[in-house]
Amino acid sequence: MASEDSAILSEQPATPFHDIDHYLAIPRVSGLALSPDGQRLVTTVSTLNGKGTEYVTALWELDPAGGKHARRITRSAKGEAGAAFAATGDLYFTSARPDPDSPDDDPVSALWQLPADSGEARVVLSRAGGISQVLTAGDSDATFVTASVLAGSADEEADEARRKSRKDNKVSAILHSGYPVRYWDADLGPDQPRIFAVEPGEDKDPGKPATVDATAPLKLRNLTPEAAGMLRNADSVVSPDGRTIYTSFDKPLAKADSRSVLVAIDVATATHKVLLDREGMSYFAGPVSPDNRTLVVLSESDTTPRQAPQVKLHLLDVRAPGEPEANLRPLAHGWDRWAIKAAWLPDGSALLVTADDDGACPVFRITPAGAGAGAGAGNEEVTRVTRDAAAYSDVVVSPDGSSAYALRSSYEFPPEAVRIDLASGQVTRLQAPAERPRIRGSLERVEAAASDGARIPAYLALPEGASAQNPAPLLLWIHGGPLGSWNAWTWRWNPWLLVAKGYAVLLPDPALSTGYGQSFVQRGWGEWGKAPFTDLMKITDAVVERPDIDEARTAAMGGSFGGYMANWVAGQTDRFSAIVTHASLWALDQFGPTTDASQYWLKEMTAEMALANSPHLYVEKISTPMLVIHGDKDYRVPISEGLRLWYELLSKSQLAADDNGRTPHRFLYYPDENHWILQPQHAKVWYGVVGHFLARNVLDQDAPLPAELGL
Repeated sequence: MASEDSAILSEQPATPFHDIDHYLAIPRVSGLALSPDGQRLVTTVSTLNGKGTEYVTALWELDPAGGKHARRITRSAKGEAGAAFAATGDLYFTSARPDPDSPDDDPVSALWQLPADSGEARVVLSRAGGISQVLTAGDSDATFVTASVLAGSADEEADEARRKSRKDNKVSAILHSGYPVRYWDADLGPDQPRIFAVEPGEDKDPGKPATVDATAPLKLRNLTPEAAGMLRNADSVVSPDGRTIYTSFDKPLAKADSRSVLVAIDVATATHKVLLDREGMSYFAGPVSPDNRTLVVLSESDTTPRQAPQVKLHLLDVRAPGEPEANLRPLAHGWDRWAIKAAWLPDGSALLVTADDDGACPVFRITPAGAGAGAGAGNEEVTRVTRDAAAYSDVVVSPDGSSAYALRSSYEFPPEAVRIDLASGQVTRLQAPAERPRIRGSLERVEAAASDGARIPAYLALPEGASAQNPAPLLLWIHGGPLGSWNAWTWRWNPWLLVAKGYAVLLPDPALSTGYGQSFVQRGWGEWGKAPFTDLMKITDAVVERPDIDEARTAAMGGSFGGYMANWVAGQTDRFSAIVTHASLWALDQFGPTTDASQYWLKEMTAEMALANSPHLYVEKISTPMLVIHGDKDYRVPISEGLRLWYELLSKSQLAADDNGRTPHRFLYYPDENHWILQPQHAKVWYGVVGHFLARNVLDQDAPLPAELGL
């Protein structure tokens, strides 16, 4: 028996990162919701289904005090998401799991309620078009949902009939009259999002005997019947009193352009008023102060070929007389960071935000001048609350204002729920639905100096045993965006899977990265092939000088903008042994008019700038084996980019196909994936093919291809 146990133990991988199946099985935490009394904290956990072909979500309750174990509160094959507490303490969520009271109905994403005093969750509202999101008010029993309707439907009954007709007749055609028509991986239309108030309906059988938990049915009241497609991708917030919803409308402009304007929706009358609408500027709603008077507003200026966007915070006094723009006050405009709005303190004295900052995304406190909600247009105090090199998100504040709760991650651990003492900044990890995965290796912060003197920061993940006697091969990973930073855990590009195979992984933040000030973004604006490229080469030069790195065995990898840059690198230098390019931009003149957001892209570069920075013009200089990866459902970087790249590599590069059609280049094509590879079985293939390609071209070794490829 002991020998059998030893054999089982010996089969266990050293860490989950040493076995792709174990890695994919790590539970994934997202989102936080805090009950009004501060006693219940709910998060969403994704786990693999039994077949290992998709992730299923469930809601888990965490103890804000940290004393009790996490416990699962929902379970179904369809999963649950979108948790939101009502002021009563009831928990709302969405799920497409079957309704026990209507088992024969086709499952749709319905609104479910879990009572505050525990008990069984039940469906409280279901409709043919489903429910997308739940919104609740902090101080009143007001609940709202976002849901889509077919544009020609006058009411819910008509919408259901039209959907049934399309389904029964197998019609999927969409007639467009505006732009855009696609978004990331979604075909837009024919349905359009609306915001509804959830209100008591009429009891069809009043007086009919029932159990004591029976309640009258709920109905929806459309608050945005004239919104057309303007609520797509909108961020909406509800005032604490539940009387007003603030949201952005995507306003169509001439020549297929658009911008986001800020509107207030009056719940009682279902009418809206445009608050902020300025040429060259988009506005987005942030949280409303506890006294319902002050709205946080985030603005983003339009880009131009010479100017990067400016992202700023403002305070808007929504009760002041006069035009709203006259009551819009700048908030912390002297702070050189792009803040992500989060939450007010309960007394309205300050605002909590997060912002990329030098390889982290800490929580900051912004105290408006005068220390009162809506006070002051300058002299704000910005204080960093969390001090560790981690990224925080989903910040919620306790009712007494002494603590905040958030999800925290870094390149050393995936997202986990924590409690933050707002006085001391001390962070405490709460008892979690799963333990942290073990990592073997180390993470260092490194940097180099650019030719213009700018600092080029990076993380370097090193395998165990890397030394001058055993130097590790190096993988340069280039982040996407390009407006972003390597500062938080990512399930898609996880360095520890490659570290487990003996590679060192370099994660640099070159020009255009966020968290280093506006000027750092501006350094690379409109000139992707200059400062971002030279920064990457400088930091690579610095790292390969280390004795524990093998300069002779290196590769470059990237996705999206990182894939663009991998393509650019391939045409500018032969220093790398292999290039992996995922969902990459190849011919910028072709990409601009075919991406899902051409109106944004075409503002960023002139036609001349696009050609000057386009990798396809250098295909004849490419002498490095390249692995091209692309999903057919990618609308952000259309498949045409990958197809053209593949053909031109085989027909024009220095490693073009020979007389027998052979080439060291490879193309991993996913017919049903998008910009990201989301299905776990496809992620397994992704890492398997990447590992095989790198082993062959960097290590001069033969690693097996995934058997699922059928080769």
